[in-house]
Amino acid sequence: MIEIGKLNQLKVVKWVDFGLYLDGEELGEILLPSRYIPANLKPGDPLEVFLYRDSEDRIIATTETPLAMVGDFAYLEVVAVNNAGAFLDWGLLKDLLVPYSEQKMKMETGKFYVVAVYLDDKTNRIVASAKLEKFLDNNPESLSAGQQVELLIYSQTDLGYKAIINNRFTGIIYKNEVFKPINTGHKLTGYIKLIREDEKIDLTLTRPGYGKTSDITENIINKLKENGGHLNINDKTPADTIYNMFGESKKSFKMAIGALYKKRVIRIDEGGITLLKQD
Repeated sequence: MIEIGKLNQLKVVKWVDFGLYLDGEELGEILLPSRYIPANLKPGDPLEVFLYRDSEDRIIATTETPLAMVGDFAYLEVVAVNNAGAFLDWGLLKDLLVPYSEQKMKMETGKFYVVAVYLDDKTNRIVASAKLEKFLDNNPESLSAGQQVELLIYSQTDLGYKAIINNRFTGIIYKNEVFKPINTGHKLTGYIKLIREDEKIDLTLTRPGYGKTSDITENIINKLKENGGHLNINDKTPADTIYNMFGESKKSFKMAIGALYKKRVIRIDEGGITLLKQD
């Protein structure tokens, strides 16, 4: 099925002075302007293109890939505002409209916003909305605790940072579990920490549970070897320092060095941790 706002594999039908036409099946022949035609393309060849509507409302193809497609959430810059709404730079010649009805607050030129990209049912045009909630899935039954996920930070609250999970769900990373600067628009790898009874999702930036201890201990040993067998860091070190060095929470770090200490791989003292000689 050929979809506007998505990448499609279409076959070349014919060349014209200003480009070529692709077989859009039920949508008819679709123009690919000359500037997008790859070298050595022949009639009948398949070509991956993105489809959208131009300023005259015609379906048009491009070999450029936008920063976001229909169904995506993205952090985009407003490049213009007029009576129709705000226009976002999404990497294509024609900017992406956010109608005033889809703005939570009046958008301003030069500022970035997290938006959902969708196909408007009435106009069949690709537009964007800052009213994210109506595009998010409230049923996280496909997720499970400990699962690795991709996150897009979209707002900050007193509790922490709200994130879009896998381009579909929403969850929160609590402030007391964040050990590096996070801002709206950041894309991060995270983990499902807990799915609550009310189906709200708690997130973490470090893999939860004891199962990851071996990964951290290996990282610690490698760092020790790189630094002559000693690091000026221990269980009393501030959490942000631990995160900057290992990318792990202080809790996970303490668990890992405790395991290494019990196996007599390291010594822990006020000066840090030291790698012991192994038989």
